[in-house]
Amino acid sequence: MIKLPEPIFDSKVAVEAALWARKSIRSYQGEDLTLAEVSQLLWAAQGINRKNGMRTAPSAGALYPLEVYLVVGQIEQLPVGVYKYRFQGHELIQISDEEKRQALAAAGYGQSCIERASINIVIAAVYERTAGKYGERAVRYVHMEVGHAAQNIYLQAITLELGTVVVGAFDDSRVKKILMMDADESPLNIMPVGRARK
Repeated sequence: MIKLPEPIFDSKVAVEAALWARKSIRSYQGEDLTLAEVSQLLWAAQGINRKNGMRTAPSAGALYPLEVYLVVGQIEQLPVGVYKYRFQGHELIQISDEEKRQALAAAGYGQSCIERASINIVIAAVYERTAGKYGERAVRYVHMEVGHAAQNIYLQAITLELGTVVVGAFDDSRVKKILMMDADESPLNIMPVGRARK
């Protein structure tokens, strides 16, 4: 397991400024990100923000069906590969030590932003966690939740002067295989992240 740097809870960017600046960016400089930047993005997506274990994105019934994967291409002090984020302990578990950006881009129907990004954050869901309580309404609740997590990543990226975009067009089964997801996990989006090309 790889312990991530502790997230910071303050920045020089007001939430209003981040909302004003939020936009989808698909072109990146190809530079390394720092482990601290990646730590901040993952915490924004699904990190703990209260002593009782609640997280940064709201979840119906506090059931937290989302799982977050990190596809690393260019991070200082972190080898390429696939990692899974563990919110308990704010750490990463390495799934694969292979460079997977090209394969992930192919699964995303050739979208070059996936291959050229320094990292890709992939959010998956275990629908059964929510369905046990909410039945057929669980699907809409899970989809709301992935939207909350994605917007958190967008806004956090702005504070770090990074660019990202939500990618929803991909072959689910190929993404699942590339990331070696558990059988009950379904990929919902891919978020390439990098330093925006000026």
